[in-house]
Amino acid sequence: MAEPAKLSGTGGPDASGPPAGRRRATILDVAAAAGVSRQTVTRAINDMPGISVETRRRVLDAAGALSYRPSRFGRGLVTGGDPQLGLVVDDLRNPYSPELAAAIVRRAAIDGWSVSLVDIRLAGAADRLLHSLHAQVDVVVGYLGEWALEWESRFGATPLILLDANDDTAHAGVHLDPSLAIEELAAHLVAVGTHRPVVLDASPPHATSARGRSMMAALERRDLTPELVHAEASTPEHASAVAAQIIRRATPPDAIVAFNDLMAFGVLSACRHAGLDVPNDIRVAGVDGLAIGTLVAPTLTTLAVDFDEVARHTLELSVALRDGDAAVGRHRVATHRLVLRESA
Repeated sequence: MAEPAKLSGTGGPDASGPPAGRRRATILDVAAAAGVSRQTVTRAINDMPGISVETRRRVLDAAGALSYRPSRFGRGLVTGGDPQLGLVVDDLRNPYSPELAAAIVRRAAIDGWSVSLVDIRLAGAADRLLHSLHAQVDVVVGYLGEWALEWESRFGATPLILLDANDDTAHAGVHLDPSLAIEELAAHLVAVGTHRPVVLDASPPHATSARGRSMMAALERRDLTPELVHAEASTPEHASAVAAQIIRRATPPDAIVAFNDLMAFGVLSACRHAGLDVPNDIRVAGVDGLAIGTLVAPTLTTLAVDFDEVARHTLELSVALRDGDAAVGRHRVATHRLVLRESA
């Protein structure tokens, strides 16, 4: 890990003109606004001991108001002058994470960025890892979950881009929107004669996911009466256990639409163990478009997200946030497409 940031810069901010045209604020600007010394700003930005909570909050508020970010070139990074992107994933055991990471790393290399990767699900000290990451990079992007709620108070002014972001997030984000592809899948299922579809969601019964609600609504609009079933987690194991119960019914479903591809793999496993023919007895579909879906038997029908599109949006937003370009929209949308394969 790099040493704590050595902050640099002189002068005061130019308050005239649009944000995109202003000179980038410096450590001395923050010190003057907060009424503290340059050394105190360094301690506050890097979460170092020796200052009070109140002082640290005042410094961070001033840094946020000035859109101040420490100069990465003063941090002694061994990577030299390349801009740095911090990528946060929540479980590298899930094939989705390495496929996403590979796309972002490819795009980052094209655009001249280096990437540092952190897995906050597998790490035993996510807070420490995120503190180290934000001190080393120009922008942080990924699946932050609860860590995004108090980002500024925890990690200062390092810009944050959320993946699969909600529309109402205050941070920059790339929203992954499967809604159009869900409509196409629902229309296809009706066209091939589906009558008893099940939506297998990754959620507790009292908190159906937005994706699950969208799947239900698309099927209902086509005069079907889908059943909503919940799994405790979005894993093949949980999906297989739930699917094994519902396909043993006297009148089993003739289609199962799973929250993601991993859960769809679990459904395929349950169907195989039950001796069901997919797709003749039951059709199965997932979401994400994982490459492994072409290697299972039968191959998996899926709503595929374009990882390269997500990566392009991510790097464009990263450049805009690093440069303080307010003219660039802070929210992007990446859509899914229906990929019909053998399972449906």
